[in-house]
Amino acid sequence: CVILYLVDTRSEVVDSRGEIIRYYPEVPEVLKKLANDGFILAVASRTSEIKGANQLLKLFDWDQYFKYKEIYPGSKVTHFNKIKKDSGVSFKDMIFFDDEQRNIRDLTQHGVVSILVKNGVSFKVIEEGLLQFRKGLKR
Repeated sequence: CVILYLVDTRSEVVDSRGEIIRYYPEVPEVLKKLANDGFILAVASRTSEIKGANQLLKLFDWDQYFKYKEIYPGSKVTHFNKIKKDSGVSFKDMIFFDDEQRNIRDLTQHGVVSILVKNGVSFKVIEEGLLQFRKGLKR
């Protein structure tokens, strides 16, 4: 079942049941700042709603920020191997933010600096991740 999304007259994204799709408030500005600061951004999602996820990226106008998109069921390691291959960026030069401990564990084992996000992406979370990444470079 593919859930269709649309933008209603109030400029909100709603699903086929009429429910508003919400994101964490700082996400648009975080993405914009990271892109403006020269970071190469990728999105990796295990979802089986591939079409819907891509549609949301477009409707939220976030598609412009992601050079690499790996959106399909499977392991995050598989997603990151594809991103590594396509980008030429090694795992040690990547930072990963995710809300699932299993994904954090899997990618940490491969050398990716991985940050567990408990309450959504924010400037504070990104700064903490960058600090942890920089500490790793000094070792």
